[in-house]
Amino acid sequence: QVQLVESGGGLVQAGGSLRLSCAASGRTFIRYDMGWFRQAPGKEREFVAAITWSGADYADSVKGRFTISRDNAENTMYLQMSSLKPEDTAVYYCAAGGSGYDPRRYNYWGQGTQVTVSS
Repeated sequence: QVQLVESGGGLVQAGGSLRLSCAASGRTFIRYDMGWFRQAPGKEREFVAAITWSGADYADSVKGRFTISRDNAENTMYLQMSSLKPEDTAVYYCAAGGSGYDPRRYNYWGQGTQVTVSS
């Protein structure tokens, strides 16, 4: 079992930056591939980024602007977001115990953190 808690969301102007954190419980954190997803009002949850032992993967919409990383010693995953756009506004969720772009393949989810980008 893994419990995930996101933090770091907030309100930022377009062009600004935010860093999201996902703190995980459990000593098995290092075993899990992890990802970030987001969900805007009225839209389906969509893939943002994932990190595995082989590297990182990003949605085309965030490539070059967002960076995913993890600190296994601290049981924490991060999402550094730069050059934010209004269309990045969404609730951001971290996920573990899955892989790929489909959120249905992930077993563990955080409660989400709101990111709002004003124009």
